[in-house]
Amino acid sequence: MLPSITGQYLARYQRLGAGDPAAGLLPVTGAQRRFLLVRSLDPAGRADIVPMFFAFPRGTVDAARLRAAANHLAARHPVLRSRPCVVRGTPALRPEPADVPLDHMASAPGEAAEDALRRALAGWPADGPPLRLFLAHSGPHAEEEILAVVLDHTACDGQSLARIVEELGDAYRDRLGPDDLSPAEAAAELAAYRDAVLRQLDAEDRAASPRALTYWGERLRTVREQTPLPGTRPISAELPTGAVESRLPSPAGGVPFPALLDACRAAAGALFGTGPVVPIGYPWGGRPAGAEPVLGCFLNTVVFPAGTGSAPAPEVTATDWWDDLDRADTPFDEVVRAARAGGSAWSGRLDGLLTVDDARNRTPLRLGGTAGREVHIGGRQVRAPFAVSATQGPELHLRMVWDRSVLDDAVAEDAFAALRGALPAGAPAH
Repeated sequence: MLPSITGQYLARYQRLGAGDPAAGLLPVTGAQRRFLLVRSLDPAGRADIVPMFFAFPRGTVDAARLRAAANHLAARHPVLRSRPCVVRGTPALRPEPADVPLDHMASAPGEAAEDALRRALAGWPADGPPLRLFLAHSGPHAEEEILAVVLDHTACDGQSLARIVEELGDAYRDRLGPDDLSPAEAAAELAAYRDAVLRQLDAEDRAASPRALTYWGERLRTVREQTPLPGTRPISAELPTGAVESRLPSPAGGVPFPALLDACRAAAGALFGTGPVVPIGYPWGGRPAGAEPVLGCFLNTVVFPAGTGSAPAPEVTATDWWDDLDRADTPFDEVVRAARAGGSAWSGRLDGLLTVDDARNRTPLRLGGTAGREVHIGGRQVRAPFAVSATQGPELHLRMVWDRSVLDDAVAEDAFAALRGALPAGAPAH
């Protein structure tokens, strides 16, 4: 049997350690490997980025103090100061000294701060540091300023974000900088990160077992990439993505994940027609067993084949989903290869994305004695025709964005209505 894709990567990475300067390189997880591959195939070389936006009263943010705090985090956490590289055909991370930039965004006359930030993120250079800060306000009389804490997705996953916000606020409060971390502490953090990634790769290698690959090959055998239905009206919007959102009553304990998958199935049916099997990806996973709780990107993208014919009973999706989770550690690239071996013509492109967040576990960024108000700034390009985010809390906050070069606004809005109506918490938008 051929070694797994992860096994082949591990062998190549281990060979890099035989000489300098490659011995200082850090390995990459399967998720990081996928993000780097997608970036390399993107005609514009776009990186996948994760921005968090916080509104503060004007004059709250001490820029020098904030940048020092961010550099303290980068000095402590290797993934926040390491840049992707390829050495002898092998992707890796190269640690560098902490150097987090903080850019002041000047709005054009009459332009909102959100527009200036959107413009800055659209021009994100993929070869820069993985953590960057942007501060913007709308002219000299604006009452608020917006701070953007932005990360390359290779440097973070959902588990990392809350911790980054908390530690950034703590370092700001305590006026810490990169020099407040001792060499011994930095070396220990570096060793812990390397160990965690190697444990993750070992787990991914074991998860690519023949039984798991057979399962995914059969599960995704009928998946095909879809061609969206023709739009009903021309697109004239300036932003590359459209968006719509809704807040629904949330049942006690939140909406079960299989119900969200079924809702995405309903949206896919409205977008692509009834009958096809649409690949919808969602992130899953955490730190490997025995690893320190390091910051990083340890998620895996799991694929749900959303058949858009007759909607199955909720318990069918729930059962299928639980079966998928038993093999959720199988790396995405192995799953794609298994699907092709099973007879699918699927290239690995995802037609939909679903992310779920729990607002009850989210803490605001606090700078000094002031807590920032988290805000959303849309309009960024997405990697799939449509993407759905669901934030669970006292209400269910649903948001759907779509690629306007692929989907028409009216069709996408109908799909969102179908998604909302398919949920057990279905209610009019407000």
